[in-house]
Amino acid sequence: MQSINERVSKNLLRIRKDRKLSLDQTAKLTGVSKAMLGQIERGETNPTVTTLWKIANGLHLSFSSLFKEDAATVTIISKNNLDAIAEGGGGYRVYPVIPFSPKRSSEVYKLEIDPGCTHFSEPHHAGVEEFLTVGQGTLDLKIESEEYTIGRDDSILFQADRPHTYYNRGTEMVKCVLIIHYPTA
Repeated sequence: MQSINERVSKNLLRIRKDRKLSLDQTAKLTGVSKAMLGQIERGETNPTVTTLWKIANGLHLSFSSLFKEDAATVTIISKNNLDAIAEGGGGYRVYPVIPFSPKRSSEVYKLEIDPGCTHFSEPHHAGVEEFLTVGQGTLDLKIESEEYTIGRDDSILFQADRPHTYYNRGTEMVKCVLIIHYPTA
């Protein structure tokens, strides 16, 4: 099994070449520097969640398309085999559980957010929805200027084409399952 960074490297290069984009063109579309894109493609850096979202949004891709593997017809997924993508000094971790496929138009993640951690998410492209269920702790979520509190075993559905911020203001780790649904063409 390839590491998540090896998959990101391979997939980004393949996507860019398939679209006949130069590094300069890709940098303009994504807002990620040409140097950083080159480092990612060569597997020389561990991109952050924010950087991967900039690439996905700029190229109009699903987030998980950057690190997906070819899937079998039946797959059992163990969290012990998932690589986390971390941000916020490691306090915000995203585990890609089920990657995007055009057939499903969605992808599934497990999130872990340490106490005191905040994660800002830039708007996704138009029509993208997030479904989030909290399994542990209490999550505070700000969508533009509105704030919501989602407790254990509660869920929220929202249009994710607006800025949104995840907060763990509690004293225990927040664990969530996040489903991102992409509009069909």
